[in-house]
Amino acid sequence: MSAPLCAQSADFDPDTCSFNGIELKGKVKVVESFPDIKVKVVDSFPDLRVKLKSSFARDCGEWQMVDSFPDFKVKFVNSFPDLEIKMVDSFPGVP
Repeated sequence: MSAPLCAQSADFDPDTCSFNGIELKGKVKVVESFPDIKVKVVDSFPDLRVKLKSSFARDCGEWQMVDSFPDFKVKFVNSFPDLEIKMVDSFPGVP
């Protein structure tokens, strides 16, 4: 039995672009405590490609960073992430 190339979490659903029922698009707030999702930025084999937008983040992998009224909260970590992402300028979404 071989290991998968991506270390996808069992809670990440690429078909619906969601993690534990949270759609991975929209308004995102970066927090240090009580995140909805712990995220690690990687260069290869991400679970999700993320494009930062200034407005209208409506599609999978499109995130708009906000200070208030987020759709979900993330904490950037170096180890034990829930989700691994790669920041991109184009073609966001599930690889």
